[in-house]
Amino acid sequence: MTQYKQESHLRSLIKGISWRLIATADTILVVLLVTCLTGNCSIESSIKIGFFEFFIKLAVYYFHERLWQLILRGKKVTSRIILYKSISWRLIATSMTFVISGYILESFDEVALYVALTELFSKFILYYIHERLWLKLPVGKIRKFFTLKK
Repeated sequence: MTQYKQESHLRSLIKGISWRLIATADTILVVLLVTCLTGNCSIESSIKIGFFEFFIKLAVYYFHERLWQLILRGKKVTSRIILYKSISWRLIATSMTFVISGYILESFDEVALYVALTELFSKFILYYIHERLWLKLPVGKIRKFFTLKK
């Protein structure tokens, strides 16, 4: 169990970017896998979906992080809390993936649903690990690193 520490906006932003890099790579691979399995293999669609998701979800992720900052203020961070946070993000992000995939693929059919459902599982695991790793990083170290560079 870790004591919750208030994070800066910069840390939330950097955390969001690190997550989006991992998540976007996963999205591109998932879309490629699903489209290939359905006979319409498309690296172009995979990259397009990953591109749009990166920027849209980065903004939404940042606000999700800031909301959880308010929820966790003064509390102990347990594995259960990280699980709840992971579930809340997955519900938001998977819904967004379905919409973005359906829009790019020009069809809200099984393919968009398979993409969303596949990433529901892959990203749930990746997100949980990402959260655990970021809990281990000392708050303030990133800020100090960037202020020393100036």
